[in-house]
Parts: sequence; structure tokens; C-alpha cells
Amino acid sequence: MNWSKTFTELARAIHDRESFACGEPELDHFITSQALRHMQAGISRTMVLPAAKPLPDGKYPICAFYTIAPGSISRKTLPDRLAKKLPGYPVPVFLLAQLAVHQDYKGRGLGKATLIKALEHLYDINAHMRAYAVIVDCLNENITAFYEQFGFELLSQENGRDRLFLPMKTVKLLFDGK
Repeated sequence: MNWSKTFTELARAIHDRESFACGEPELDHFITSQALRHMQAGISRTMVLPAAKPLPDGKYPICAFYTIAPGSISRKTLPDRLAKKLPGYPVPVFLLAQLAVHQDYKGRGLGKATLIKALEHLYDINAHMRAYAVIVDCLNENITAFYEQFGFELLSQENGRDRLFLPMKTVKLLFDGK
């Protein structure tokens, strides 16, 4: 099965959330049970890449998704070389709260494509509402390794999870002139 060409905002009437399975129970639970509630509460936005063809019920399976939200961090959590350039109050960031690819589509470059699309989305938002960096909380070492290959750096470790960051200046370099 192939995926469509564009990411769209998650919609109950259009997208089949129940069939999504990426192999990480926390991410599967998020898309099936929490993503729409978080969007309705105004705390995040989930974008999905649907399959190219609908299921018999007319809904489209989700091939991949990402969720973004605003956030802030203490400058004390940043490396000294970066922190000294920032004010003492909380530093605004974008949180890449969730990113997952359906297990049927893994190994086909869709994780990278989804990350690029999420960063492009945040780049566009940053033109109107500035943030210092993109933050991601990693569920395990494999996910940490995935983000590190794209330039994310360790920010902190909490509850056995790595929190990584990518400065918006770096994201800007990726998309300037797009």
C-alpha cells in the first residue's frame, strides 16, 4: 500500500486511527486515544500522512504522523556555550511531541520524510512565532540514535529518557531558499 503525497491534520471522520501500529505501545495509544483530545484542548496539533486509498469504510489508514506543541525550557538545561547567549527566563521551544511510522512502512525512508515535514512545518511557524529550538523526548536508544543522525543533541536525561534539541538556526539552514 502506498501513502498520499501530503500530510493533513488528523480528523476523526477521515482517518482510521485504530489500525495504526508502529511497535511502540505509547505512540499507538497516543494516536488512537489522545491526539484528537489534545487538539480539541488546544495543546498540540497532529498531522498525518494517510494511505493513498481508503479502507472499505471510507476512512484512510495512517502511514505516519507527527505531533507538535509549544513549550519552554530553562536555559540552565542548555550547554553553557548556548545558555550564556540567552535570557534568564524560560526559553520558548517547539516540542516535537510524537513522531511515528506504521510498522508496515518502516525501512522505506518514511521516518526521515516525516521528520523533514515536521521540521518544515515548525520552520514555517517560526516565521510568525519565534522559538529557540525543537525539542524531542526519546522513548529509547533507537529513537535517540534516529534523531542524532539528523543533528539533534542531548539536552538532558529524565526518567530514563533522552531529551534532545535542534536549534532553530540549524532548521533555518535546512529550509532557507525553499
